[in-house]
Amino acid sequence: MKSNKIDKALDSTLDALYNRASSVIEQARETAYRQINEALVKRNWELGKLIAEEELNGQDRAVYGASIIKGLSKRLTAAYGKGFTKSYLYSYVLFYKTHLTIFQSPIGKSEKLLSWTHYYILTQELNADARAWYEKEAASQDWSTRTLQRNISSQYYFRLLASQRKDLVKKEMLELTAPYQNPDPTEFIKNPVIGEFLGFTADSSYRESELEQAIINNLENFLLELGKGFAFVARQQHIHTEKEDYYIDLVFYNIFLKCYVLIDLKTSKIRHQDVGQMDMYVRMYDELKRTEGDNPTIGIVLCDDTDEDIARYSVLHDNEHLFASKYMLYMPTPEQLRAEIERQKTIFFLKEKSDEDDE
Repeated sequence: MKSNKIDKALDSTLDALYNRASSVIEQARETAYRQINEALVKRNWELGKLIAEEELNGQDRAVYGASIIKGLSKRLTAAYGKGFTKSYLYSYVLFYKTHLTIFQSPIGKSEKLLSWTHYYILTQELNADARAWYEKEAASQDWSTRTLQRNISSQYYFRLLASQRKDLVKKEMLELTAPYQNPDPTEFIKNPVIGEFLGFTADSSYRESELEQAIINNLENFLLELGKGFAFVARQQHIHTEKEDYYIDLVFYNIFLKCYVLIDLKTSKIRHQDVGQMDMYVRMYDELKRTEGDNPTIGIVLCDDTDEDIARYSVLHDNEHLFASKYMLYMPTPEQLRAEIERQKTIFFLKEKSDEDDE
């Protein structure tokens, strides 16, 4: 009886201690995010200010400004890596021009500073009234970046103005954006913009489970060991569009086929959206990387569930015949990929069980 009382007292003490410790950790994370975000936003504002002021020095401002941004982008990228493309620099300038006074008073004291990703999304809205409204709503309603992006893309502000039933429009928006409003508490660590700002390289372990990582690790070796002309290009290759950041799990170049091969792993049954996303990757690679003499890029979407949808190949530009007749001579078959994924899953779970037994 006495032992039970001691156990209950210990549990109660541990619960209280855990709650206090969790509060300390969460507050520290929030402070770190706020400070990093403020530095990032201020850096981008100041870069935009520098460029905007320099543009005024040119007689033909449009041509001079474009030349300045092109040259500056090249030098900054060489010195500091990602985050300084021409499109980013243009967004910094636009951010400065639309927020001239944001850093002229103590920031964060009287108004809430949004994340840089919020401000970047806001630069897409060219109507000043709409942009100001979206910014105010994002701050007061704690909109996530995905919610803000959806609302701007769907013309939420203008639909709300035109509607006689604003309550229904708002209700629909809240329902459709509800899945976007529960961010990962460590999202700022995983955020590629924050990572690049701090000088971190892309780390796939930030974005993948241990099982996914184990499969990707061994798929890389598996394809290289096939001996069919695969040359490794990149892992977790970052592709940035105007609205989203994407990561391609594995990128190879096949020297026999003379084409890039992109591989993406999914943790569930493959959906048509997954193949559509891969088609986008393939299209972007064909536009940005493919050179004269290269064949169309191949995209492969895999799932780690045992499923008939183990692999889906994406080849754009109506090259299915070319794919079937030539590419399959050097590409792994769906059966080979299925066997390798199943083999790695078995090894992974056996290792997990062994580790548990040793504890």
